[in-house]
Amino acid sequence: MSLFNRIKEALGVGPGVGNEPHVKAPPPGPGAPSASSLTDRPTTTENATTAPAAPSTTSAAATAAPASTTPHVDIAGKLDGMAAQHGETLNWRTSIVDLLKLLGIDSSLESRRELATELGCPADKMGDSAQMNMWLHRAVLKKLADHGGQVPPELLH
Repeated sequence: MSLFNRIKEALGVGPGVGNEPHVKAPPPGPGAPSASSLTDRPTTTENATTAPAAPSTTSAAATAAPASTTPHVDIAGKLDGMAAQHGETLNWRTSIVDLLKLLGIDSSLESRRELATELGCPADKMGDSAQMNMWLHRAVLKKLADHGGQVPPELLH
């Protein structure tokens, strides 16, 4: 499993495995049962011989396809909660090392270089660990946002 996928998994972010961005679910195809067709069936107090219920007054917006295939995850809230429970004081908001430690992922330079390569870090930043770390921190948070995580805007710049 890639390092970024391990980060996503630790935070419960994204539609499954892979680096594909978060996408909306396609609308149901023709002939697929709608949510209302499944709920318009007779209940145990009714039977098939009673008159059908009045048509549903649910709005079109409420019956539209779900907004996404996975729920959005509050990244800052989740990480702040994890940090509060952690025995060590970690500043995940500014440090990629602390972010990885908080998630229980190897934060060694070798691991960070592997993650930076996976996420496409420019070659000129790879030679300077401080520059790579700053780039990597922003890239990880941006990619989490791209995969459906809710990241505060100030952490994306």
